[in-house]
Amino acid sequence: MIKDTRTTEETNKEINWDARVNNQLLNAVLCLESKAEAERFLRDLMTEGEIEEFAKRLEAARLLSTDTQYSAIIERTGLSSATIARISKWLKGSLGGYRLILSRISNSSLHHYNPSKIGKGLSLTRT
Repeated sequence: MIKDTRTTEETNKEINWDARVNNQLLNAVLCLESKAEAERFLRDLMTEGEIEEFAKRLEAARLLSTDTQYSAIIERTGLSSATIARISKWLKGSLGGYRLILSRISNSSLHHYNPSKIGKGLSLTRT
């Protein structure tokens, strides 16, 4: 198990990842073995609207990583500027969840963008 060296503030003390139900969710995600399994699980877990919202947030993170302007992201995704600002904050934050996923999906050749340019001095080092 990886030692978590983040502060309570960084991990958002409202989320207790050790709580049984939260841990169960994490383990469920880790058990997925294929795209088809992920599709089935996410569709059962979330509404169509929730899936679309999360997909738009990931797309916004990808666009922010290429220094796309907020106005273009708003037009492309329909997300609010407040949501995009929050995604930008998390993209630049110390937890690195968006950076990790953007790096991995780019390495799997799913998208054609430059993962080494995660924007404005951000690095892709794994923590």
